[in-house]
Amino acid sequence: MGSAPVPELPLKDLKVIDFTTLLPGPFATLLLAEAGAEVIKVEPPDGEGMRHSGPEWDGHSALFALLNAGKSSLALDLKDPGDLARLMPLIDDADVLVEQFRPGVMARLGLDYSALKTRNPGLIYCSITGYGQTGPLAGRAGHDLNYMAECGVLALNTGPAGAPQLPPLLAADIAGGAQPAVMNILLAVMQRQRTGEGAHIDVAMSENMLPFAFWALPEGELTGRWPKHASHLFSGGRARYQLYTAKDGGLIAVAALEEKFWQVFCEAIDLPESLRDDRADCGASIAAVQDAIAAHATAHWEKLFAQIDCCCSVVKTLEEAAQSEHFRARQVFERTLDGRQPLHALPLPLSPGLRRSADKAPRPPELGDRNSAPSFARRS
Repeated sequence: MGSAPVPELPLKDLKVIDFTTLLPGPFATLLLAEAGAEVIKVEPPDGEGMRHSGPEWDGHSALFALLNAGKSSLALDLKDPGDLARLMPLIDDADVLVEQFRPGVMARLGLDYSALKTRNPGLIYCSITGYGQTGPLAGRAGHDLNYMAECGVLALNTGPAGAPQLPPLLAADIAGGAQPAVMNILLAVMQRQRTGEGAHIDVAMSENMLPFAFWALPEGELTGRWPKHASHLFSGGRARYQLYTAKDGGLIAVAALEEKFWQVFCEAIDLPESLRDDRADCGASIAAVQDAIAAHATAHWEKLFAQIDCCCSVVKTLEEAAQSEHFRARQVFERTLDGRQPLHALPLPLSPGLRRSADKAPRPPELGDRNSAPSFARRS
């Protein structure tokens, strides 16, 4: 009997031109490439900035390699008319173009959507920016922290007075930029199947962070009481949704939102009945829970939470998470670069069957590896 046929990836016929750099756009086009799309990365002659950032892996920036594995590279000077002329046939044949410049840059190059759709009416053109293509902030420079600051999300959990805390996640870049870009590109592909028309997708990372405060915005708008740090259930204002410090300095994440879980947790730590209503005297309830947690080391709580059902966890380090029995069982870290370097930094959120198989380990592109044949003919 012959081997079972390998299923075709869902985006195997999608042709993508990628003008993006750093994190949001490259992560988006990486997800497309993982699902089978052919992605050509357009870079300046000396390469995009991420190529030169550490640490290094096999002669490449490891971060660049993780974000651009399986793509090819076209090194062009977009201000050179000859290089632009070489690029146009690719655009004419492309399904998707993704760019991440400030508004107006692509227009100055003659590569804006209005110019290109006359050549390729079915082109899906995705622009990823901090603040969108219009509005007073459209031209402002920024990064992840700025986008969270402008949309109000950052103010919901700034840390204790006098000790402001940086969020540890690049949430705006990935959840506000890359993932909405992919979702909208795929929706536009579905729409084009019906209409034959392309679209201009305007992804603004700052406003795409607002759904993360879906619980806070309605409360403020409807009641006039706008949530602030430590004033609401999800911003540190209740004992049942809080971080506590164990005896050995480890952190315990308590998220016993529902009453049934909260009561199980209160029984487990022997919290006095008078403090179990954590709305009556929130400060006293938090202090009492902290005293109870501080009475034992992290290992005690790890063992206890494995035995009871109360939505509580020990806060793991990244190193501990990378060795997690659960994540290992789910093969989260099985994918590699070129069969050697584990993709610990980038477990891709695509289900098996919808992405390249783990045994087809992609390599990052060498700078200009597509220059000798700038076409969408699929590489072997």
